[in-house]
Amino acid sequence: MEQQEILNVIEKHLKKSVPGITEAVNADKSFVDYGANSLDIVEIVSGSMRELKIKIPRTELSDIKNIQGLIDKFVAFAK
Repeated sequence: MEQQEILNVIEKHLKKSVPGITEAVNADKSFVDYGANSLDIVEIVSGSMRELKIKIPRTELSDIKNIQGLIDKFVAFAK
């Protein structure tokens, strides 16, 4: 699974959960930088995992600092 493909899915869910985002999503930024609150982040991550058919234990997600961290985690668990 390609990182760009994962970013596209995350971006779609981010834009659906947080209104007003029009620019392309920068993977070096955090979800909070885009105005997402904790409930939005749960929805974005859950929706992205469902769409990508990836299962990651919630405990594995606690150390993620930015969108790239989530992409890296998805890549690791997609193998």
